[in-house]
Amino acid sequence: MIVGIGVDVVDLARFERAADRTPAVLARLFADSELRDGDRRLGLRSLAARFAAKEALIKALGDSEGVRWHDMAVVSDGERNPSFEVKNGLAEIVAARGITAIHLSMSHDAGVAIAYVIAESGSP
Repeated sequence: MIVGIGVDVVDLARFERAADRTPAVLARLFADSELRDGDRRLGLRSLAARFAAKEALIKALGDSEGVRWHDMAVVSDGERNPSFEVKNGLAEIVAARGITAIHLSMSHDAGVAIAYVIAESGSP
């Protein structure tokens, strides 16, 4: 059963200006593991999509009470399919709401990054 749906769009130019103006913002928003894809440092467009994913997850949860940026890390499997690693307070929120699966899709093109999240429970 779908528990929540979230979508978020990030203006790439605005995100890049914010990162240039305040480089420390990236460390506040992302875990070290999120800033890299293997040996390669991710570009700002990919990071903007990951930021959109985090915002979309908050929307799918229904609110941001108790949610911390580093408690939700966007990770990729061996085929580069994105998903979330949830931990700490966010893991407790997810469990308390009966969420058993979180689906994530992200993209960036034409000046925007977008992410779509579906949170579901195991019961129909």
